[in-house]
Amino acid sequence: MTTEIDLSRLRTGDRLQRDLFLDNRSVPDAARYARIEAAEAEWIVPLVADIEADLPVLTSRAEWLAALERVLAEERDGAPSSRYLADESTREQFAIVVEEFAPDGLTEAQNFFPAVARLPIRAQMAVMRVMIDEFGCGNLAQAHSQLYRDLLAELDLPSELREVLRDTNDETYAFLNSFYWMASRAVDVEYFLGALAYLEAAIPDAFAFQARACERLGIAHGRYYTEHIHIDDFHMKEMQTAIKECEAARGIDPTKLLAGAILLSSLLGAAMDAAVEKAVAKTAGGR
Repeated sequence: MTTEIDLSRLRTGDRLQRDLFLDNRSVPDAARYARIEAAEAEWIVPLVADIEADLPVLTSRAEWLAALERVLAEERDGAPSSRYLADESTREQFAIVVEEFAPDGLTEAQNFFPAVARLPIRAQMAVMRVMIDEFGCGNLAQAHSQLYRDLLAELDLPSELREVLRDTNDETYAFLNSFYWMASRAVDVEYFLGALAYLEAAIPDAFAFQARACERLGIAHGRYYTEHIHIDDFHMKEMQTAIKECEAARGIDPTKLLAGAILLSSLLGAAMDAAVEKAVAKTAGGR
């Protein structure tokens, strides 16, 4: 079920994914919005069409659940990059990976909000229960972005968004930019629901590798990872509730749910592989 993505599409014309990320986080005047739409039309729209064309047509939510479980089962043992991070990386290499994902950790769940208004009310409630946790239930010390700041501080890394954008991979920006499209501009909200359902189900296994690295390397602020391992089982169930409620209110396309899941699986896998590759390259000769 794993789909290989065309990494050449991570460049939107002659503009980097970083530019699209900055446009997505800016006030969208007419010119900026036109740039966003043009970039997405060249990049993510055909990418999703290719993914969907390769999928079997699903006819029920039960088939979606079975397909999602197959994707998760394929990934449970982790990619070589994740296993390297957990068991072999140096503290310096781990820090490079942490900084690579700082644009995600420092903006966690902020790109989800536009999707809420596109859902029926009962599905909105399930998604909001997930998002409330992401923001620490209003407690700054518990907010996931603050937990990431704590981790960055321990590793002597910059902790403000503007400071971490200079050397971030296109693959990481693509992972982030996909949610802006799915939440705001994709015609079908199922892509967002499928992607977030996949993410919440996959993170407990995926973050186990980072948590293992923190324990091995003696990093005290690994709670960013262990908190996700703890809470995302609840979030996984809430996302399936959101999908069920959406289906009950107005029907749902399970193939598009799976396309969203495959999209995010592919982008996140590419981002992790590129991050670890960068960490190894940057420390070559110093190990």
